[in-house]
Amino acid sequence: MSSNNIDWNDVIKKEARGINDEDLGKVQDIQGNYVIVKRGLINKEQFYFPKDEAESYNGNVLRFRFSEQDLGQYQDEPSSSEGMQEQETNQQETETDDENIQLTEERLDVSKESQEYQATITKKPVKETKTVEVELNREEIESIERRSPSDKSQAEASEPIQSPEEIKISLRREEPEVTKRPYVKEEVVVKKKIVTDKKKITDEVTSEELNSSNIDK
Repeated sequence: MSSNNIDWNDVIKKEARGINDEDLGKVQDIQGNYVIVKRGLINKEQFYFPKDEAESYNGNVLRFRFSEQDLGQYQDEPSSSEGMQEQETNQQETETDDENIQLTEERLDVSKESQEYQATITKKPVKETKTVEVELNREEIESIERRSPSDKSQAEASEPIQSPEEIKISLRREEPEVTKRPYVKEEVVVKKKIVTDKKKITDEVTSEELNSSNIDK
């Protein structure tokens, strides 16, 4: 951006900086072809910078082509607006052929994105043998009683047996029946925490340079 393209009404109260980004002060006013800049808090210094010395303006900073070491030559107030105009004309004549070339470079801009991943907790069966004692009831023959037959049973008697004969008596008993029933024996609480890891990001970036060897001498 040349000085002709700068909106001088917009630079009032904006920062003035040198070619090496030095703090030159704050723009106070525009008078003719000069930018009035003041620097300091108590004992303020006032400078008169020619507009043609302005290199660029980005909306916040008005940057000049000289450094802080050159401020001494801009402390004297110009004699008149005509002198300012004449100096500006001479500077325009000597700087007509100047052209600004911007050199750019890439910078790494790393953003963070939240992603989910899985942590595995394994439950496995563990077999063990357990013993449970239970009480089981059963019937047994307690005693055999002998008594006189009744008249009816005596009348219906059959022939005596000729050989030994087994008589089966039905008895009852309880047998164990095993079933398995699940129940919750305990609860396990899984807690999560934030762990910060540092990781170096390395990538290739491109910047521009001027090849001075191609300039005609």
